[in-house]
Amino acid sequence: MIDSRVYKIPMSSPDDLRGLEELVKQKLVDPNDVIAILGKTEGNGCVNDFTRGFATMAFSHYLQQQTGKSEKEIKHKVAFVMSGGTEGVMSPHAVVFTSKFVNAPGLGKKSLVVKSGFTRNFLPEEQGRLVMMHEVAKVVKTLMSEAGIESVNDVHFVQIKCPLLTSERIQDAQNRGQSVVTHDTYKSMGYNRGASALGVAVALEEISADNVAEKDICQNWSLFSTVASTSAGIELENCEIIVMGNSMQGNGKYFIGHDVMNNSIDIQAVLRAMKNAGLEFEGLPSSDITEKVVNVFAKAESSSNGFVLNRRTTMLTDSDINHTRQARSVVNAVVASVIQDPMVYVSGGAEHQGPDGGGPVAVIVKL
Repeated sequence: MIDSRVYKIPMSSPDDLRGLEELVKQKLVDPNDVIAILGKTEGNGCVNDFTRGFATMAFSHYLQQQTGKSEKEIKHKVAFVMSGGTEGVMSPHAVVFTSKFVNAPGLGKKSLVVKSGFTRNFLPEEQGRLVMMHEVAKVVKTLMSEAGIESVNDVHFVQIKCPLLTSERIQDAQNRGQSVVTHDTYKSMGYNRGASALGVAVALEEISADNVAEKDICQNWSLFSTVASTSAGIELENCEIIVMGNSMQGNGKYFIGHDVMNNSIDIQAVLRAMKNAGLEFEGLPSSDITEKVVNVFAKAESSSNGFVLNRRTTMLTDSDINHTRQARSVVNAVVASVIQDPMVYVSGGAEHQGPDGGGPVAVIVKL
């Protein structure tokens, strides 16, 4: 059996480790069992958001101290997925995932299993292109197998942290006579997110790799995954992947479900995701229902036409506030209003992650 557990901890700064330290002190978490840490840090979420790397460094250093493992060993075991941007009422936090094998009889039902893994490093000219899609698809399939997830329908969320192009990486490619997908470092975030998301879609048979051309990435919005959540950062050159699903190999304590938001205020999708995770309620959930929610994970994106439910918005035309920051704020407010907790994981930039203007939403519950 695979004993996967999930803990949500508040953070007062990108290097605030007190929540994890308390879990370790109470012996709720063995540092040797940590396989992933998914965080929302309070930077701008853009190219120059160094809060992501700062948080990664802090958590990595702590785990090195606690386990006696080297930086390289931790890097090859733990996926550190830090997503910048906590606009609006979104509260900075981290989600700690632990996993270990236990000798126990099967429970006869599917429950949460979490597996993390890594792609190889990508050359600058490979980023945001089909080679990234294929590599992500390969790793996702491997992690599914390791988790004992037999059906693609049992995968409910795949969180990926991917790289982005910097001026130095672009220059490196040019010096070797290679071209890159874009010279705009900010746009490269979208290309990397999009290619990674399409990799999830291919792995889970939502689309066929044969039907995806290089030109489709960040252009053909009819191609998307209903469970992919990808975030780009300057602090890495590979993709770090966390697969979350229900499996007969799970220990029965946690469960995950998902749905797809068709727009940024699609509250019904949030409610359906909660029910898909195993919660039973009518109308809006009461406090005794929402207290069973460990966390909600969602993607946020402004529609490419600037409209929400046929109403014009200014998210794409506001020159003062980036549209991904506005979208994060809106989706977080919608989710937080349902579960009455602003400490929710919402990531902006949903290229090929759900339909245009929408995105996947997943819920982990402890029953």
